[in-house]
Amino acid sequence: MMKASKICASLAALALSASALLAFSPAASAANEDNDPVTSSRSFRKVNTVRKDLLKESTSTDVDAKSNWGGIESLDVPQTQSQAEKDAAAAKARADKAAADAAAASRSAARNSLAQSSQPQNFTVTPPNGQSVASLLTFANQFVGVVPYKYTGNTPAGWDCSGMVQYIYANMGISLPHSSAAQASVGTAVPDISHAMPGDILANSEHAAIYVGNGMVINALNPASGTVYTPLCYAFGSPYSIRRLL
Repeated sequence: MMKASKICASLAALALSASALLAFSPAASAANEDNDPVTSSRSFRKVNTVRKDLLKESTSTDVDAKSNWGGIESLDVPQTQSQAEKDAAAAKARADKAAADAAAASRSAARNSLAQSSQPQNFTVTPPNGQSVASLLTFANQFVGVVPYKYTGNTPAGWDCSGMVQYIYANMGISLPHSSAAQASVGTAVPDISHAMPGDILANSEHAAIYVGNGMVINALNPASGTVYTPLCYAFGSPYSIRRLL
């Protein structure tokens, strides 16, 4: 019985609502009879696709494949610096310039020093006081650190390795060719360095020197060093002949 009463109440409410709607419609139509037709338009553009999950966060945006928006690489974004950054950059530029100027000055000083050291030295040559090996070594010693290296030279104004050997032996009364390869075949051959004695010539096609004992030689080594004492292993990097003339 209760169920039937609820059904009847629902039907009555539905009938009442329908009556009210019918009563409102003619009134609305009558109120607008003398006015322009009512029109409406959409305020939002048409959506072609229906989003199913309205609560899902968007993570990307679809772009028309034909659109050309450029790439991040093509963006010309102006770069700005703070005043502190500008001051730091200016200070670095000044420091770099000062370092470059100092390096250039150092190179110039080194070139001037080398040029001065390669100039002919004015000094009095003391001739040997005899024909002995000791006289030869004493005579040769006065040129160490004094005479510069000069390619093809054979005087105290400047000489190369074989030119030095030629000059020193010439003052001992022995004439030698001005060639290290030729000097490797003069005099008497010495079998090996263990039998070498001071005053012997050590020579090959690349270099020539005079042995002074204890594994050392006197030689015109190169333009940077001039006439110096050096270890035998430093003066020769390849096999050499040992020749005795005194």
